[in-house]
Order: sequence, then C-alpha cells, then structure tokens
Amino acid sequence: MSAVVIVESPAKAKTIEGYLGKGYKVLASYGHVRDLPSKEKAVEPDNDFMMHYKVSDAASEKTLKGIMQALKEADTLYLATDLDREGEAISWHVWEEIKRRDAKMAARLHVHRIEFTEITKSALQHAIAHPRALALNLINAQQARRALDYLVGFTLSPVLWRKVKGGLSAGRVQSVALRLIAEREDAIEAFKAEEYWTIHGQFSTAQGKALPSNLAVFKGDKVEKFSFVNEAQATSAQTHLQPLSYKVSALEKADKRRFPSPPFITSTLQQEAARKLGFAARRTMQTAQRLYEAGHITYMRTDSVNLANEAVASIRDLIHSKYGANYLPTAPNTYKSKSKNAQEAHEAIRPTTPANLPGKLHLEDDQARLYNLIWQRTVACQMSPARLEQTTITITDDSQKNTFRATGSVIIFPGFLSVYQEGKDDNAGDDDEAILPQVNEGDVLTTRSIDTEQHFTQPPPRFTEATLVKALEEYGIGRPSTYASIISTLQDRGYVKLEQKRFFPEDVGRVVNKFLTMHFEKYVDYNFTAGMEDELDAVARGETEWKPMLRNFWGPFKSLTEEKTESVKRSDVTTESTGETCPQCNKHELVFRLGRYGKFKACSGYPECNYIEKNESAAPAAGTDTGIPCPVCGTKEGGTLLKRTSRMGKTFYGCSRYPQCNGAMWDEPVQQACPTCHWPLVGKKVSKKYGEWHRCPQPTCDWNDNQEAADATAAFRARFTKGKDAAAAKKASAKTNKAKAAPKAAKAPVKKAATKATATKKAAPKKAAAKKAT
Repeated sequence: MSAVVIVESPAKAKTIEGYLGKGYKVLASYGHVRDLPSKEKAVEPDNDFMMHYKVSDAASEKTLKGIMQALKEADTLYLATDLDREGEAISWHVWEEIKRRDAKMAARLHVHRIEFTEITKSALQHAIAHPRALALNLINAQQARRALDYLVGFTLSPVLWRKVKGGLSAGRVQSVALRLIAEREDAIEAFKAEEYWTIHGQFSTAQGKALPSNLAVFKGDKVEKFSFVNEAQATSAQTHLQPLSYKVSALEKADKRRFPSPPFITSTLQQEAARKLGFAARRTMQTAQRLYEAGHITYMRTDSVNLANEAVASIRDLIHSKYGANYLPTAPNTYKSKSKNAQEAHEAIRPTTPANLPGKLHLEDDQARLYNLIWQRTVACQMSPARLEQTTITITDDSQKNTFRATGSVIIFPGFLSVYQEGKDDNAGDDDEAILPQVNEGDVLTTRSIDTEQHFTQPPPRFTEATLVKALEEYGIGRPSTYASIISTLQDRGYVKLEQKRFFPEDVGRVVNKFLTMHFEKYVDYNFTAGMEDELDAVARGETEWKPMLRNFWGPFKSLTEEKTESVKRSDVTTESTGETCPQCNKHELVFRLGRYGKFKACSGYPECNYIEKNESAAPAAGTDTGIPCPVCGTKEGGTLLKRTSRMGKTFYGCSRYPQCNGAMWDEPVQQACPTCHWPLVGKKVSKKYGEWHRCPQPTCDWNDNQEAADATAAFRARFTKGKDAAAAKKASAKTNKAKAAPKAAKAPVKKAATKATATKKAAPKKAAAKKAT
C-alpha cells in the first residue's frame, strides 16, 4: 500500500512522516487551499446560499498540483488536518478540489479522515487504525460561519464607507469586541472619583512584635467603605481612637485548602500567557502551534479540560518520583469543562511526554517559556491541594465599641503551589498572606500609632489581552480559536491601539462603534452574537440545519442595511454636539468632527463659517518622562526625553521643550555615549530573534553592537524604500516623457494661439471681478 497524508503545515508534515516511515508520503496544504474570493456574489443568498469557492492564490495552486501528482502513485488518501471545524473544512476543500480535477482518480482512492490530539508514534498508529468519514456537520458549521462573516462584511462595510469614512470594515464578531473596548472607555470617561479614608492601627505585642490592623467597628457601628469620606471625619476618628487601651479579644484559626486550576484550554492558555509572559494572543497561538507540530504538546485549540488516562498515569508517576508521595492525591484530580460544546473526547493542552522537563528540549526562547508554563500547569493540576492556616486577630478597646482586625495566613503545606500559581487580573482580590506575630487571647497591646489613609475610587480598568479574552469567553463572543484574529483585526484596522498592555479605542473606532450601536444595535448586541455562536455550535453537533439559520439571519439584516443606507446622514455619524457656541460667528454650535487624523472641534455652520478650534493635542501629547537629558538641549536648557505617541500611533521619544527643541528619536534611549561618533545617547532595540541590541540614532553614524540584527532591519526597510524609489522613478520618467513631448505641441502655433486667446478671454471676467473687488 502507498498512501498520501495531508496535513496543514510543512513542520507538522516532517514530524509525522518521520513517525510513519515508508509507504507514506506526507504533504502540507499550507492552510486553506481555497476560499471565498473578495468580490460580490461569492455567496448568493437568492440562490440557496450558493458559495463560490476559488483557489486562494498561485501558491495554493502549486500545492494542489503537488498533491495531485503524489496521488497518481497512491491508492489511499488520509486527511489528517486539525480536529476542529477549520481543520475539517480544510480536508473537505482539498478533497473537493481532487474530485473536481480528476474524478476518475478520486473514484479509485480509499479516502479516510484521521484525527489525533498529539503527534506521537502511538497516537498516529491509533488514528490510522481507527479512521472515519469527513464530518459534514463540522464542515457545514464552518461554511455557515464563513458565509455569515462574508455577508456581514460585504454588506455592512460599504455602509461605513458612505456614512463614516472610506476603507473601514465591519465584522460580525470584531464589531462586538470593539463595542466592549469602546464602552469601557466611555465608562472610564464618565467615572467620577469619590474620596474615602481608611484607619489603621499599628500595635505592638508584649514581645515588641509589630501587629498592623484595620479598623472594623467604630463607636459600635461596622466600618464600611464610605464611613469616612473626608479628612476631617478621619482625623476626628483618629483623635478618638488614639488614647484608648487595646487588647486581643479573640483569636481565630482555621485551616484552608487551595486547589489547583484545571489544565489549559485555548482561552485560559491565552489569558495566562498574557499575564505571566506578556504574550499577545496571536503570539501565544503561533508559539503553541510550533510546539504542537514538533510533537511537544497536544493540540492547542480545545475547550476540553480532560486528560487521557495514560497521560494522568504518567503525570502521577512524575509527581511521586520528583516531589514525593505527600504531593500526590489518593485519586487523580478530575475537572469538568464549562463549555457545553466541548468535545470530551479531545484533551486539554498538555506536554505529550511529561517526563520532558522544561529545559530538556532545547527550544527557542518563546517556545521554551510557553512549554514551561504548560508543563507547570499540567503537573500542578494533578497535585495535592495547598494547606494554609488562616488567622484572624480581633483587637478591641475597653468599651468594646471600637474594633480592629488583623488577618493573615501561613502556608503549612505548599502542595501544587510548589510548582505553579495562577496569575491574577486587575480586579482579582489578593489573598492576605501577611505573617502575624504569635499572640494569645487577652494579651494587652501597646498602641504605636493610629494612622489615616486617603483613597479615591478607581474607574474600571482598560482591557488587557488577558481580560479581553476572558470577557469574550464570558459573553460567548467568538470562540477561543478565533480570539487572536479578532484582537489582531481590531488593531490592524486602526480601531484600537495597545499601549502599556492596555487597549485604547481610536477616534475612528469610537465613531464606528457609535454608528453600529445606534443603527445596528441588534447585530452588535452581546447576547445576539453569543446566540449566533450557539446556533453554529448546534450545527456542528448536527442539531440544526445551516441554511435555514442563514435565511433567518439574512432577511432582516439585509432590510435594515438598505433602510439605514437611505435614512442615515453622514453628518449624523461623524459629528458630535458640544453645546458650545462658535466664538467666530456667535451663531452656530461647535461640533466634534472626524478628520483624517482623528477628532477636531469646528463650527457646524461650515462653509458659512470656517472656524476650527486650535487643538493643542495636535502637537505630540505630553508623554512619560524618561528622565534622560535631551541630546540636543539637555545640557544647556534642561530638556528631557518624553515617551510619546505619534499621530500614526507609533512610539517615539521627543524633547520635553518641544516646539522650542526638536530633539527626537524612534529607538528607546539609553544614556550611553556612542563609541564611534560620541553622541551622548544610543538607541535600544529588542527583537524576538536577536534579543536586545543597540545602535547610534545619528543618521550619519552606522555604529551598532549587533551587525546581524542591523542588517536584517536595513533589509526589511529596503523592501519598502525600494517600492517608494520605484514610484519616484516612475513619476520622474513620466515628467521626462511629458517634457520630450512638449516640442510636438509647439508645431501647432495656430491652435496654440487660439488656445491662448481663448484662455485670455476666459480669464478676463475673473480679472475684472478681482479689480472690482479691490
């Protein structure tokens, strides 16, 4: 028997071919070999949602020709793409193209779909021994998703071009994710901080040990967050509490257990990699893909927290040998998947061989860090819980009307914490791990001080990659396998920007969100979008037909789009009332408008009044002070470099005295003189491949401490410079050709004279009008 095996990537093909050996030819499809073309009528709703697929590009055509050539000498075809909907669809598209190109050859082939969650010899042998047919339900679910995304994009995007700005796009899921970010920004801007004060007692035990505590009861009343709302109230309480005598009135100790988190699924891996490694969702998935293709981890797109019995046994053996019997629970820990669509036959993300400890595999940096995270989480999930002793000390005065409390906990057995502890988001409550001194009930304490502390309530935090993924998952928007592309699309479209690991909506993103929420509220509603995902899941489970689902969506959506195209004015979308009167005409209202570089304030009476308010923020916004002297004026005028953002969203470092001083540089400044030209600063660059390196920011100096990295950067820039140079050369050539053609025109003096006379005649009234005006 000779067989051809189709997978997505060449790295995966190489690993699998090494395991299967002779008789098997493993080829890569390089992802989808065909897709819907970017033109109208690729999906025809009026023709029962007929979808017209086309081979993606020349590279895909070459791939298909290679597959067809290999199949001429084969009798069996194994479709071994990934085991999710997208992978199922890739296999289907490959098979459909084979049948279309050579029906006779397709008829003689034995075609099998195989699936595996890890790339190991035993897993591959099991998959080949237990093949199945293509799953039409999964294929139809993917087709329905693709059709929905196409129809929404191709129908709604032109409305944005007409009503907001050319070149914009709307997406079924991306628009809802944009709404999350924009509404969070609205909440931050609308937030009004409230002042409150807390009171803390600093006591000493008889042995002189410090015992910090917080006021819990004041004059018989429980202390709430806003019990003290200004300094006067806090100071009054402080004055009342300071002279009193205090003792330990109660001592409570309780054992507490903390259990490990489940093994990773796609969404939790993205969240934790963002928290602990600073990885964007796309970077996490790309790195995990490489680990999977190399056979180091199981499949990374999964909703299941299950682990195979063989894997659990292997992990438990490792825990027993490496950490000891105390760290091994009597029975394996089991977890239940939250997703109702999770395929329990699939596994969580885990190392294929747990005995491969971090550092043993000699991986490149990103892969090593992510593998370490996955290994730790997987091993920890099968370990014993941590045991903590939580202590609460109650401190009261003689009247027992004023009470302070001190809370702390001590780890008495680390359990899984010796391997792994989950990261936390902004609003996650911190466990009080303070270590308290030894005291007994009735002990008299010495009052060191009663302190007051001012606080202000904080607005909701902007989303990080981790918290945005968590929110998308909680709302049921998209699916874990799509989160990375959703986030990337919002950034690529210029709708949001990521600064200091926080998402900020751009002006154009806020205008697009305003338009969609005002006029297409149903289709950017969180519950509606989640409901659509549930319907797609139902198609994948075979519970719903996909075309009726599309019909139910398309009819109302098309009608609304047509109605809004006619009824909504562009000015309704791109202008925003301020309630201010124009200072120039004293007649019309000032409004915010959306321009090429963002929002600006102008008179609504344009063109009658052309007033535009000077926008101080049009100059580079004040940024974070680096404290590094400006290399141009720092020694004389005291300017420092500020970290700023350009109008195009790119970070740069500019002088704090701008516009008096134009000192600026793109690279992060390092206070170190260039060894070649002695410029007072060098720039720091950081790349995944070359790590940290430095170069001189002066254009006339080519010093750097990593020539390979500098050459790669120069080559990258040259790709774009070359295009610009070519365009400039083409423009210059056109001018030259025009100049060469000029003498030919001179051969027709009569025509030229007539033209000149006509021009003079046409110009005469304008000159007269100008004279009259003067």
